[in-house]
Amino acid sequence: MDIAAITSAWVAGWTVSRGTPAAVVEPWGYRIEVGHPRHPFRHVLPHPDAMSVGKLCADITEPWAWLKVMATPEEVAPWITEGWTIPDDPGFMMTKTLDPSARPAPPEGYARTTETRDGVIRVRILAPDGTLAARGQIAPTGATAVADQIETDPAHRRRGLGANVMRTLEAAAAQAGATTGVLSATTDGMALYDSLDWYHRGPLTGIVRTG
Repeated sequence: MDIAAITSAWVAGWTVSRGTPAAVVEPWGYRIEVGHPRHPFRHVLPHPDAMSVGKLCADITEPWAWLKVMATPEEVAPWITEGWTIPDDPGFMMTKTLDPSARPAPPEGYARTTETRDGVIRVRILAPDGTLAARGQIAPTGATAVADQIETDPAHRRRGLGANVMRTLEAAAAQAGATTGVLSATTDGMALYDSLDWYHRGPLTGIVRTG
C-alpha cells in the first residue's frame, strides 16, 4: 500500500471507530465532521504541501479545528500561519499483515472481554479487582482494519497487557476478513507496535487552530 491508500484506509476505519459521519473527499484529501467542542472537524492531507496547508490555515477560522498531515513537524512548521500550532508529539503511520491465529490467552490474574458493536471490535482487560487495566478497539472496513484508542492504565503497565490487547484485536479483525492493520502511533506507543512487528510507513503531524 502506498501512503494514499494507507491514508484512505485509516480515514475510513477512524470514522467507524469514532462513530463520526463518513469522510468527505476534497481535492486536498478528506474532511471529517468530528462534532466535539474541542475537535469540531479535521482535515486529513495525504500529500501536503506549503500551498494546500497554507490555504487551509488561512481559510479556517473555527477554534480547535485540526489538520492531520502526512509530513514531519519540521516540514510542516514553515507552512502554518498565525493562530495555528503543532501541539502533539510526532505521530507515525504504521501497517501490519494481520494473523487470525495470533490471539493469546488472557494474562494470568486478569479477565478479558471482547465485543463487537456498530462495526467496532472492542477489547477490555480487567484487573483482579474488576477495574479497567487496558483497552483498545479496531474497526475493520473490508480488507483493512484500523486499531484505535489503545490504552493501559499506568498502574498496570509493563505486564504485557497492551500487547495482549493488540494481539487480540489483530486476530479478531483478521477473522472478520481484514488482511492489513493500520494505525497512527504516538512516540510512546512506538515501542509496543515495533515489538509486535508493525511497520513504520511515514510521519503524521497534527496541527490545531488555537481556541
